[in-house]
Amino acid sequence: MSSPTSGTDRLTVDIMRGVAVLTLDRPEKLNALDVTTRLRLAALVRELGTGEPVRGIVLTGKGRAFSAGEDLSAVPATDEQFKQAFESFHDITRAILETRVPVIAAVNGLAVGGASEITLCCDARIGTPATEYYQPENSRGITISNASSLLIGRLVRNHAMRMVLGSPRIGADEALRIGLLDELVEPDQLIDRAIETVHAWTPEGGTTAVHLALLRPRLEEIEDAFAREDVAAWESWKSGLLTAGVAGFWTTKETTS
Repeated sequence: MSSPTSGTDRLTVDIMRGVAVLTLDRPEKLNALDVTTRLRLAALVRELGTGEPVRGIVLTGKGRAFSAGEDLSAVPATDEQFKQAFESFHDITRAILETRVPVIAAVNGLAVGGASEITLCCDARIGTPATEYYQPENSRGITISNASSLLIGRLVRNHAMRMVLGSPRIGADEALRIGLLDELVEPDQLIDRAIETVHAWTPEGGTTAVHLALLRPRLEEIEDAFAREDVAAWESWKSGLLTAGVAGFWTTKETTS
């Protein structure tokens, strides 16, 4: 049973067995994230992550994709829009790491760019045979964000360079092998397994919030990564590489092929 609590056209929230399931709900665009959706996602994570309303949070996508990442039909046109675009991605990572409850990424399909990076700060990533990771930024004049310059290496060590510079598509089995995913289940078991994980990690009378704070990366490290990524992104923006890369995307549409 699920109990809807709130939502927007592109992000829905259901409370299932005491766990908030946040679903990116724009399947016709592979759940691409515009700024409004990103701001709403960060706000919901903060609202639900205090330890009072729910035992944990599960983030997933509707349809065949987890999310195609940045909505490239609404790219920044001004310096201010550019800064807001990057900060709205960063703030999702910040919000997740500030929660007092486990946050589980239920990666139901394709996870691209900024959306792929959002999963990196989650406390676990559970996938299905359809899960696929793709970091296309390097060949697109775009730069990584969401503190992924810190988090990718923390998870996959020497595979980080290959993931970012070579932009391979990493399927579910490889993602499990290198540490991007913690577990693989069948699609119809994905949400249940994520909820079970939250329950297992939040025993009554336990010290889950304390251990999350100890085991997650320090927020100072995360903010340092944001600052470095902002400098790199600004250079890409001012040089014109980002604009040219987005134009190239619309020519080839590699992300959704």
